[in-house]
Amino acid sequence: MQIRFWGTRGSLPVAPRASTITDKIADALLHANGKSFADKTAALNYARDELEFAVGQGYGGATSCVEIDAGKGAFVVCDMGSGLREFGLDTLRRLSEGHRAKEWHFFLSHLHWDHIMGFPFFVPAFVGGAKIIIHAGHSDAEEALRRQQEEISFPVPFHWLKADIEFRTLETGRDYEIGELTVALIRQEHSHASYGYRFRDGDSRTAVYSTDAEYKIENMDAESAMVEFISGADLVIADTMYSLADSVSMKEDWGHSSNIVAVDLCHEGRAKRLALFHHEPTYSDADIQRMHRETIRYEELTRSDSELTVLCSYDGLCVDL
Repeated sequence: MQIRFWGTRGSLPVAPRASTITDKIADALLHANGKSFADKTAALNYARDELEFAVGQGYGGATSCVEIDAGKGAFVVCDMGSGLREFGLDTLRRLSEGHRAKEWHFFLSHLHWDHIMGFPFFVPAFVGGAKIIIHAGHSDAEEALRRQQEEISFPVPFHWLKADIEFRTLETGRDYEIGELTVALIRQEHSHASYGYRFRDGDSRTAVYSTDAEYKIENMDAESAMVEFISGADLVIADTMYSLADSVSMKEDWGHSSNIVAVDLCHEGRAKRLALFHHEPTYSDADIQRMHRETIRYEELTRSDSELTVLCSYDGLCVDL
């Protein structure tokens, strides 16, 4: 199983300002300290391998979209954020190589705009003969997707799409067999509710996608349920939008979690890897990198036995399980 991140920001897409790019270039030049490069390949290697990630690269600005790739059969993707456009184009490229079915399965965490806004730009939906199946814990998923393509909001109405589109409402407490994967879902605390998903392949490798979830001290049952849900997972992709201080003070009831809570849940559930996800849109690359380092340190300080590897997701990251 391979996990590909096509969009990792929360709330709304972001793009770097011109001054941000200039600042990165200046930092890179200072770090190079007069070093010269034989060609562009050498310069690219330097940027990738010697500069810190926030300077030489970046976390991207597309909203939530994560592919769960079992290696064959239909395409499987969580959420339809703005990263969906690039994902759709890439799947058409892979189809042209003749290795995959012309079928896409979506699993929606919830129906807020940052998680569905990419669908009007999902090119396979305009392709005749394509099969799209949209799975959600919400019975009103079709209403949400149709509504965002009404004429007042978007020039291409939903009924113009050429793909065969089907909606399926899923229930918690049971497993679903979707191609090569076994899928289960759990209800999470968020406005209009959200759902986390657990994917297990034929080799029992397990990935959990859990975003837009808030955990409250007065509702420890929800935390216990999530610990059981992620138990032994090879990778947990978790909502870490806020610091702990933000999540329990001025941003309480905003429906998101923190890096600290994510580590605690993964430790208790004995997960192997954690991917920080749904990054705050106002955070710079340096801010996200700082949170990543702080999370690694917190994991080290609170570890009881087995290590939890802490990754920080970015647009373009691929993780093999």
